[in-house]
Amino acid sequence: MTTQVFHLKVTTDDLQGARLAILPGDPSRVARIAGHLSNPRLLASHREFTSWLGELDGKAVVVCSTGIGGPSTSIALEELAQLGVTTFLRIGTTGAIQPTINVGDMIVTNAAVRLDGASLHFAPLAYPAVADFDCSCALVDAARELGLSPHVGITASSDTFYPGQERYDTYSGRVTASLQGSLAEWQAMGVLNYEMESATLFTFCASQGLKAGCIAGVIVNRCEQEKPDPVQVQVAEQQAIEIVIGAARRLV
Repeated sequence: MTTQVFHLKVTTDDLQGARLAILPGDPSRVARIAGHLSNPRLLASHREFTSWLGELDGKAVVVCSTGIGGPSTSIALEELAQLGVTTFLRIGTTGAIQPTINVGDMIVTNAAVRLDGASLHFAPLAYPAVADFDCSCALVDAARELGLSPHVGITASSDTFYPGQERYDTYSGRVTASLQGSLAEWQAMGVLNYEMESATLFTFCASQGLKAGCIAGVIVNRCEQEKPDPVQVQVAEQQAIEIVIGAARRLV
């Protein structure tokens, strides 16, 4: 019996045995990523979840957007897992917080600071949010094959874009006391960057015997400025896509 999952609006038949998913946040990036696969085709688009199917070396691969943040990411992960996906590669963009990281660099996250809430629904806070070793190695190897030297390390994964990442350019200009000074603390501890999904991704997958990796292109360094250059965003996105396709080929 073929069952359609509730949010993604796709079935096991639609996925044609796909065991690996590439996960951008933005639905508009899905078709662009799928265009690097053979025989790409749209499966469904519902709310923040747009999914395409394609092939790598004759094996089915699904590309599915997650939206922004842990809660919507957890829905995509859960429903794809129900459909038989066991390996998840997140691809995104990020703001670096170490002065040695340049715009256009790539970051492979091998662990995440759990500043989210969604991951707590899968494991207690003492449980680490860690990437799968094979997935991280595949991403690093794919980047090096392109002549790039990715940064590998820890990401601060926040539920919010503004206060959780200690941004004060907001309506109120206020950040709660528990988060004031947090950016400097993460920098001092060697955290590389902020993003909003890896804590949920890693905790969900590691705690349930699934595999996950995360690659992000740096579009701004917050030691220098807050707003990215649109041209640099496009370049970083394209390099990250090439890396994640290369990693998927190693893992599929």
